[in-house]
Amino acid sequence: MKIYTRTGDDGQTSLAGGHRVPKHYERIDAYGTLDELISWLGLLRSLPVNADRSVTLYSIQDKLMHIAAILSVGPGADISKMVPPDDNDIKVLEDEIDLMEEQLPGLSSFVLPGGNDAVSFTHISRCVCRRAERLVTSLPRKNNNDRKIASYLNRLSDYLFVLARKIAEESGIEQSKWIP
Repeated sequence: MKIYTRTGDDGQTSLAGGHRVPKHYERIDAYGTLDELISWLGLLRSLPVNADRSVTLYSIQDKLMHIAAILSVGPGADISKMVPPDDNDIKVLEDEIDLMEEQLPGLSSFVLPGGNDAVSFTHISRCVCRRAERLVTSLPRKNNNDRKIASYLNRLSDYLFVLARKIAEESGIEQSKWIP
């Protein structure tokens, strides 16, 4: 099978199920942003500072692939075998956040992203996640899956913010506070 099909050369692409849409279509933008986020998480997972979190980050990437697959479905396509995020997936993120926050000092101001590559990449991932959340929530809501997807992305961006703080703390980096 060849990687190129030439069917997208005219600025159109297919949703799962065959429905053709412009490449700038809002649903394409949403799952394309998830693809970007999945790639950033792959970078985070490969960093030595995240060796103990590799399984968690892999699991998040896997869940995001499922979400992207759901978003790629065109009108009338069967999604019954797709695996949307559920309450347990959201709870896993919340539990991870709680574990990290127990080990971090309280937060009394905004922080400016940076400190080292790992912290910066984590903040970039958080920003991409927030963009994905905005794009997903702008899509017409079809079912309860859409609400769960939005909730999962919202919690994931929180997880990534706390992860950036945790990586900074583990690396001995004092985060720069933003004081207006």
